[in-house]
Amino acid sequence: MLLMNSGDPIGGDTPPLQPKQRLKRLDRLFTSHPLYFVTTNTEGRKPILANVKVHEDFRKFCVAGLTRGVFVGKYVLMPDHLHLFVAFGDEYESTLVERRSQTDATGDDAVAAVCDRRLSLLSEWMKSLKNSLSKTLRGMNVPAPHWQKGFFDHVMRSEESYSEKWLYVAENPVRKRLVPRPEDWPYQGEIYPLQARGHV
Repeated sequence: MLLMNSGDPIGGDTPPLQPKQRLKRLDRLFTSHPLYFVTTNTEGRKPILANVKVHEDFRKFCVAGLTRGVFVGKYVLMPDHLHLFVAFGDEYESTLVERRSQTDATGDDAVAAVCDRRLSLLSEWMKSLKNSLSKTLRGMNVPAPHWQKGFFDHVMRSEESYSEKWLYVAENPVRKRLVPRPEDWPYQGEIYPLQARGHV
């Protein structure tokens, strides 16, 4: 299921998960370091991302994140949106935990706390990424706003294949007729070799 960063299904009237269902979902989806597939769009779908400078600064941001426990795997910058895979190590989670008071939640509340903490990790990092690339775009005289609010995220399940998901994503430039082959698209790559089950 594709989720907004708020946790709401896209365009759906799907009812909220019941506690037992949520417990089962947590057990099935969350590993020690979940692997997220993330998509974010530019404001008004403006074609402002597929250029050398944005790509260079995106890679610098992601490489810098390795020292803080943020592991970006494969990615593709399209003209008006970005796809990437990312996982968070203990170092990054601990920095967030230090800034927030911890509760002694148990049972369903503990499950909700874990879900909320994971979403907070991703939300805070995506905010930083967008701010960083907005700084780059302002330096290129691209007027704000640059990003649609929010982003879409999907936790890779154990039965899903990271490599198969990437092959589909990598075909985006071909489907848009930007290049004849995925490998010809210059604004894609890999920062860190993530494992398929979401561990780093």
